[in-house]
Amino acid sequence: MLTVDRVTVTYDRTPAVRDASLEIADGEVLALLGPSGSGKSTLLRAIAGLEPATGAVRWDGDDLAGVPVHRRGFGLVFQDGQLFPHRDVAGNIAFGPRMQGMPAGDRDRRVAELLELVGLAGYERRQVTELSGGEAQRVALARALAPRPRLLLLDEPLSGLDAELRESLALDLVGVLRRAKATTLLVTHDQEEAFTLADRLAVLDEGRIRQSGDVVDVWRAPADERVARFLGVTTVVSGEVADGQLRCAFGVADVPWALAGPVTVGLRPHALRVASTGVPGEVVERARRRDHTRVTVDVSETVPDASTVDAVATMADGVRPGEEVRLRLDPGGVAIVG
Repeated sequence: MLTVDRVTVTYDRTPAVRDASLEIADGEVLALLGPSGSGKSTLLRAIAGLEPATGAVRWDGDDLAGVPVHRRGFGLVFQDGQLFPHRDVAGNIAFGPRMQGMPAGDRDRRVAELLELVGLAGYERRQVTELSGGEAQRVALARALAPRPRLLLLDEPLSGLDAELRESLALDLVGVLRRAKATTLLVTHDQEEAFTLADRLAVLDEGRIRQSGDVVDVWRAPADERVARFLGVTTVVSGEVADGQLRCAFGVADVPWALAGPVTVGLRPHALRVASTGVPGEVVERARRRDHTRVTVDVSETVPDASTVDAVATMADGVRPGEEVRLRLDPGGVAIVG
């Protein structure tokens, strides 16, 4: 188990990470999620031993202060992979085991095993300069896993890829991490990536961990409005929960996980859907997405604590600015804030 206890990293007397504390259990994937510049990569580098820091980083209770990077038993994968250009694929993957003194035959078997794991069987002799971006990141992951690290550190590993490849590789990476049973810390600013890969989330903002917990729990109940906005909430209204049901200006939704009483309701765009019945409003903006239409709707005449809201329609709805629509509440996009 990794334990990070009140770690602070300071540059020129300005804290980049402040009193960060988190734990990662064996075999768990924790996503450190936050906007660019929030201190995510700095915290990862401090855990790896690449940045001087105060506080403590422990593995199974043993303090790693003074333990150099190469002796921590951690594997690192960065955004650009950082493969050795003068080595072929097998040479890259075999580097760690060779440094450990693993016999040549065992190294070859380990390389073949990992290439099978990441979906690149038969690529041993391929030059890394001939690989696509997705293939290079798979090789970088295999290289990091080759020495059997006790912790895998992934720093924005998919952010340099195009959207379609990033989505595909994220799904593949889930299977790789599960089959390898790799204890993993993933740094990302991409919510889809975090939700796809992680068991738990820690939301970092301005150098501080604002919230951590199970992915679903954080998604449903962000700690405050700032976290909620980062997690996709665009509209905040008041509401009341009773007997597992939320009532707010936009309707009623089942929220069996929420505590009873007055609540602040966070609505993501897909919490409000264009339908035949619901709260009326006028479309003021429209933007088509790959599989839906995003609309901004003026509801100022019917909802006292909201002027315009974001909502979604199907591509077949054909809504246009100036048209009147009705909005139905969808519990899948509802969050209870605070």
